Amino acid sequence: MKVRLMAALAAALVAVPSVAHHSFAMFDMNKVVTLQGAVEVFKWSNPHAWLSLEVPGPNGTAEHWSIELTSPNNLVHQGWKRTTLRPGDKVTVQVHPLNSGKAGGSLYKVKLADGTELGSATEQGANSGK
Repeated sequence: MKVRLMAALAAALVAVPSVAHHSFAMFDMNKVVTLQGAVEVFKWSNPHAWLSLEVPGPNGTAEHWSIELTSPNNLVHQGWKRTTLRPGDKVTVQVHPLNSGKAGGSLYKVKLADGTELGSATEQGANSGK
């Protein structure tokens, strides 16, 4: 009996982090904010790629936005490459902003300087009910 209880508790503890990891609760998924700025860093890493974007603020000072993308594996299926974004690239980015109001969000779409538009597999999966 104790062995079964311990096994059930262990399984529950393992499941909790993976459920929390895939939550979009920190983002306002009903809102899209458009940003124009320059890529500071594009980090191609698991479990999520990240984009740091420098955006001119309303008072002329730079705002630094931290934007979460989906995994590189998912991005590749959407046409992304490790080299899609490079420091200094001028881009227009649409994000679901953080609920906290801080400068960050979840990627919805990016438009590159050459006009190419790429979305996030996370967004497409969220909208398709997957």
